[in-house]
Amino acid sequence: MEAKLVDEIPSGKGWQYEPKWDGFRCLAFRDRNIVALQSKAGQPLGRYFPEMVAAIASLPFDKFVLDGEMVIPVGNHLSFDDLLMRIHPAASRIGKLSAETPALFLAFDLLLDEQGPLISLPLQARRERLEEFFKRLKGNKSLRLSPFTTDYDEASGWISKAWAADMDGVIAKRIDQPYESGERAMRKVKRMRTVDCVVGGFRYASKGGQVGSLLLGLYNDQGQLDHVGFSSSFSVEERKKLAEILKPYRNGEGFTGKAPGGPSRWSTERSGEWEKLEPKLVCEVRYDHFSGGRFRHGTKFLRWRPEKKPQQCTMDQVERKGSINRLLAA
Repeated sequence: MEAKLVDEIPSGKGWQYEPKWDGFRCLAFRDRNIVALQSKAGQPLGRYFPEMVAAIASLPFDKFVLDGEMVIPVGNHLSFDDLLMRIHPAASRIGKLSAETPALFLAFDLLLDEQGPLISLPLQARRERLEEFFKRLKGNKSLRLSPFTTDYDEASGWISKAWAADMDGVIAKRIDQPYESGERAMRKVKRMRTVDCVVGGFRYASKGGQVGSLLLGLYNDQGQLDHVGFSSSFSVEERKKLAEILKPYRNGEGFTGKAPGGPSRWSTERSGEWEKLEPKLVCEVRYDHFSGGRFRHGTKFLRWRPEKKPQQCTMDQVERKGSINRLLAA
């Protein structure tokens, strides 16, 4: 069952809210000695997470299907970068990583148990069966029950609270709804955040010689300007204006810490050429996730911030506070 992106969390009676975790959606199948992990796209995941295959095989049930999210906790937070590192062709590398950074399965639905298929049951009944399932897993460190709430205000708090930074947003489901495979029967609201960045350079568009993207920077603890991502969501008219805005700042110092490399890893068409700017322009951008010292995807330019000093654009704006354990313990 999939989710439709909406702008606001639906309210009213009959809704159940769950965290949208920052991981890989995963179905876990167990049929006696056979265990299979499958991605949302139907791709096998078992070879990349051998520790989870072993954990599923050790559970005190012969047959079940769980729906959930595969994540990797590192310290008090989830690491999507460590998750991506698992998709590797070498079994030896995967084995090493599975021992160093073991995965965690956060279950939010039970589609089949030893009594038979559950997909025709309403969510409320499936959740009760899921909680009964987990009562027999006390002490298991590889699988956890993902929390939920029927309180709209609590779900809204997950979007805004700093301690919920490991969440991508909120999923809303009807409690009277069966499990509708392949349908966008759920609703999801993504956690969108904004940050003020210094423009340390720009890349040219692949055609026309216009500005293609702004290269964004944040100051690290050593006072150096690190390149953290880009913003390229501009219309043709906006690109023309950008050239005039950036002109007085060209041939500047640029990034003094981590600098851009070649062509963007998000696009093979974008030119690898980029120009340094004097780090004086500040802009506010919207982003969905920051990890590994960079924005995972391109950001959305919102506005210029002429009243903001570049030195105020520091990494602490995007640092994750609190702990994932606070929400999992709820």
